[in-house]
Amino acid sequence: MTFDELKEKAHGLPLKPGVYIMQNAKNEVIYVGKAKALKNRVSQYFANLASHTEKTRAMVSQIDHFDVIIADSEFEALILECSLIKRHQPKYNILLKDDKGYPYIRLSVHEPYPRFSLVNRPAEDGARYFGPYGSRGASQDIIDALKAALRLPQCQKRFPRDIGKERPCLYYRMGQCDGYCRREMDQSRYGEAMDQAVRLLEGRYDEVVNDLQAEMERAAAELRFERAAELRDRIRSIELLGKRQKVVAGSLADTDVVGFHRGEAKSCFVVLHYVDGDLAAKDMELIDTPMEEEREDTVSALVKQYYGGRGSLPRQILLPCEIEDEVPVLRMLSEACGRRMALMTPRRGAKMDLIRLANKNAVEEVERATSREERQSRLLEALGRMLALERGPERIEAYDISNTGDADIVASMTVFVHARPLKRDYRHFKLRDLEHADDYASMEQVLTRRFRRYLEGDEKFGDLPDVLFIDGGENHARVAVRVLEAHGLDIPVFGMVKDDRHRTRALVTPEGREIGIQHNQAIFSFVGRIQEETHRFAIEFNRLQRKNRVQGSVLDQIPGVGDKRRAELLKRFKSVKNVRAASLAELEEAVPKNTARAVYDFFNRPEGEP
Repeated sequence: MTFDELKEKAHGLPLKPGVYIMQNAKNEVIYVGKAKALKNRVSQYFANLASHTEKTRAMVSQIDHFDVIIADSEFEALILECSLIKRHQPKYNILLKDDKGYPYIRLSVHEPYPRFSLVNRPAEDGARYFGPYGSRGASQDIIDALKAALRLPQCQKRFPRDIGKERPCLYYRMGQCDGYCRREMDQSRYGEAMDQAVRLLEGRYDEVVNDLQAEMERAAAELRFERAAELRDRIRSIELLGKRQKVVAGSLADTDVVGFHRGEAKSCFVVLHYVDGDLAAKDMELIDTPMEEEREDTVSALVKQYYGGRGSLPRQILLPCEIEDEVPVLRMLSEACGRRMALMTPRRGAKMDLIRLANKNAVEEVERATSREERQSRLLEALGRMLALERGPERIEAYDISNTGDADIVASMTVFVHARPLKRDYRHFKLRDLEHADDYASMEQVLTRRFRRYLEGDEKFGDLPDVLFIDGGENHARVAVRVLEAHGLDIPVFGMVKDDRHRTRALVTPEGREIGIQHNQAIFSFVGRIQEETHRFAIEFNRLQRKNRVQGSVLDQIPGVGDKRRAELLKRFKSVKNVRAASLAELEEAVPKNTARAVYDFFNRPEGEP
């Protein structure tokens, strides 16, 4: 639809509550909103564009068509809006990165060896659920404390599959696990420990402690002092666990305090969880782009996402500002938890002090993150100016070659985005059809394969860099330029020139002009880090290839053939098969005569002779 057609359609909408769904030309949902009066709200997007924020203008420019769903009330529209946002995750809606809220501890009771895990909400799957708790961190702390107190397995082994397969792990040797992976271990004690864990999570501390106390006294009376000491330590751990859980746990939080701060580059949403008047946990979400919406609209959207759909909610939520749709939001949350709850915006007093604390936490988080981001931004801007680029390079790709003589020739590609390594985009290359080591031919092959796959539409190589860094001098850079020109690409290329200590001291253009970087410590360190990371990645892959090639080699069985002689033989003959077929004279050209004789005799001994 054209802009005028969209405008005309918006003017034809009814003055009723509902939800509108904006879509682009690919039929992708890019924005979902609700309105008391659809005609008035949707028409605003197509009138007086100059008054819109940059984000809204960008969104409107992508609208190809829109749909509306009429609701009976603003409350129904709110429920539908929340549901559609969660389903479609629209690009231009304010979105939390993940599904946060009060976590539960899950116990898989139907397994032979039940295990604990964290989930966001209970399910009807027959498992036991405990909570909700203040935060995921606090909940995980409780699980870890339970395992330590009851000496339950803390490793990644699976039972009964891994019983007796290997030696007990470090947790057993440190006295933090009873070692259920041992064949001689009484496995019935696992069930006893899990029963105690369940009772502890239910708050029955005295009962568990009394049982253990009685068992400890019996062990002492029977002169089993080691067992008695073990039970004594367990009792102490459980007592500490009880004190800890009372702080972070509770059937429900009494009060949640919401804080929000909008910075220049980032915004932050903070929730402080209070239990019995004490601060139990803190949840925080940094949002990468600054919020252009009104503060009230932003807080409303984040609160609805954070709490929407959760059955366990605090008795009251304190907000940093009033929100326009407070009434339907409060109704939605109250119906979700099955009771009346409070949504308040304090103006003074102790509750206002809590709001100030939450906002202060949001400010500090934004300042901490922004300062790091700003440093990175200034670094890249300075690097761009130094290299005479139009702007600071956001994506940098670096390449290095590694080989063992003429064998195991490999290459590495590392990627830095916003001055930080993006390891998911790292790539290895095994060089093909090279009879001997040739850095220039190797680099040409690597870059040809990388950019050919980009042109073929390979998603693994779908992003083009803003600049290429090649480990080497101007000749290596010229090879890269030649490959780029052959593929019709124009990307700046620089070689990383190293000093006598194998540290990058300068960058060099394909024309041979050196660019000194040592006078700028930040750039010097950054480029050096790129070179070191690229070199490390190449070396590790080279070692892996060499290990895979020689591991388990029959050459290891020959007396007098160690790592050095084996490497010399494989370097000369390329494979064990060729070593087997070599004459004595050919072997003597590669290794000393005594070693050559031992190798020749090993492969040419009569059948049946050991």
